[in-house]
Amino acid sequence: MASFAIKVTRLALKTVAAFSPELAGRLAFRLFSITPSRTPKSGKEKTALAAAIPVMARARPVTLSFDGGWITARHFDALSNGDAAKRILLVHGWGSRSDYLAAMIDGLTAGGAEVVALDWPGHGASPGRTLTMPAAVRAIDAAWRQFGGFNVAVGHSFGGASLACAAGGVVDDVPSHVAQKMVLIGAPSEMTWLFKGFGKYLRLSARTQMALEDMVARLFGRRLEDFDAARILGMVTAPVLVIHAEDDKEVSANHARRYAAAGGNIELVWANGLGHRRIVSAAPVIARINAFIHAGAADRREAA
Repeated sequence: MASFAIKVTRLALKTVAAFSPELAGRLAFRLFSITPSRTPKSGKEKTALAAAIPVMARARPVTLSFDGGWITARHFDALSNGDAAKRILLVHGWGSRSDYLAAMIDGLTAGGAEVVALDWPGHGASPGRTLTMPAAVRAIDAAWRQFGGFNVAVGHSFGGASLACAAGGVVDDVPSHVAQKMVLIGAPSEMTWLFKGFGKYLRLSARTQMALEDMVARLFGRRLEDFDAARILGMVTAPVLVIHAEDDKEVSANHARRYAAAGGNIELVWANGLGHRRIVSAAPVIARINAFIHAGAADRREAA
């Protein structure tokens, strides 16, 4: 059952749409961009944040500035003498924060790589209360400029889609950034799906839904259809590993299948039983990512 606040929001948008669907669409876009509260919503989240403290304490905080704001990044050194040349950009999903990726950070650094983990605008230690895909792409660009690029880019959920959009150069004044390897975990394959789902949730009329989607072109100079992560990754040459759970209730497994069908450079691995959130902390998933990241490194060392 919808909350009282959602019922009021639906009624308000319906009332505004009666005389101006365009205004209702603008208001809906503002709601779409507002980030969730940073306050942990459950005992599990509080426990996860507490468990992350020792890992996060190893980080060096870095401020990254970009057109429209700034964010906080955490820079972690490698814990072993493995393939230490690997530098990984790690990005979380909507409503999350880098702390929730502590197990993955620990596993990747133990595998011999340094990790730069971002907190999106409106998330974690970064300021603000809104986030859009173009803002995420600008944040990725800021990290790229600060650290001189990345060997690997790893993203969960919205973060995975953001890495794909950054690789596609969908923001006109930001260059495309394609890591040598990419990993997407539980990631949506297109932004149209998110907008349609949001409109359905708020029960927007067809005209208001159109006005909502048109806001993307009006604000960012690109059609909503251009933010198609699967199509973009099918066009790059970098190897891409897509990890998804068929029981993911937040991002349908059809998105993973859509990625897999987009190009021969994309490998799909199922992590069934791990849902949408537990997947980022699961030891088998982290081990599979490490294997993908460092594949070929041992052969190169032996050849040398």
